[in-house]
Amino acid sequence: MQRHEYAIELNAPPADVWEVFWYRGPDRPQPRDGRTRIDILHPGDEVGNGLVRHCRFPVPRWLGTGGVGVSWEWLTEVVPCESWRYDAVGKPLWSRATGWTRLTPLLGDRTRVHFTEEYEAFNPISRRLLERPVHRRISRDNDAILAALEGGLRWHRRRKERS
Repeated sequence: MQRHEYAIELNAPPADVWEVFWYRGPDRPQPRDGRTRIDILHPGDEVGNGLVRHCRFPVPRWLGTGGVGVSWEWLTEVVPCESWRYDAVGKPLWSRATGWTRLTPLLGDRTRVHFTEEYEAFNPISRRLLERPVHRRISRDNDAILAALEGGLRWHRRRKERS
């Protein structure tokens, strides 16, 4: 089993950061790279418990999937503006993952976003030979995540100004 943790800090209060993750309007931006996308299959309850999503994300091309992995995720333990958990099954390694996201308020209307994920391939051979390098590759793009969150905050600020 692989475990990955990291945290980033953003110049925004938790409620604004929450909106970047949870906004479901029809105008929400989608990445243009063709390998990254999140589609909501079921919205869950009023706070998001039970939300089901299908995700596409970059994986190493040598896995033979054209550099695209997919997962089906369901969200639970949702506490608005604070935290949530997800459980997922994914491929190309056919694996399971559990992750947690926490938003911690900091002084000066800042927020620390803390991510944790545990990941395990189902097949013992894949687990031994491929799990670590694949998970390391998927988890290494923390700078891209920071840029995406900062871009999402800018987008929401402009959206609110237009309203």
